[in-house]
Amino acid sequence: GTAHLLEEVDKKLMVLLRDGRTLIGYLRSVDQFANLVLHRTIERIHVGNEYGDIPRGVFIIRGENVVLLGEIDREKENNLPLTEVSVDDILDAQRREHEQRHERHKHISKALKERGFNLNADLAHDDLY
Repeated sequence: GTAHLLEEVDKKLMVLLRDGRTLIGYLRSVDQFANLVLHRTIERIHVGNEYGDIPRGVFIIRGENVVLLGEIDREKENNLPLTEVSVDDILDAQRREHEQRHERHKHISKALKERGFNLNADLAHDDLY
């Protein structure tokens, strides 16, 4: 529970949010609702075997938006099997990936509609979890 999070204060954590974003930063504070304050936070964007880090600074996270939280292993962090790229490059790759996913979704929705199924797009992407 949230009491266990007190043991993680001042440790470097990775937090996966409900909207799919990944944040990495130092836990500075936590409350009874599991609301978090991260310091020296970066937003890490993964596309394929590449990643880019966007500095975000101090980040306040509502506890209900946390899907996964864990301590970063510093040894493994330095030996990632991923390639770091610039922020501009990873944002371009993310945009292309999003466009491809959108096109696939449109194609699947059209095929389902032709077969009598109606996928409500408003509900499909309301929440990733």
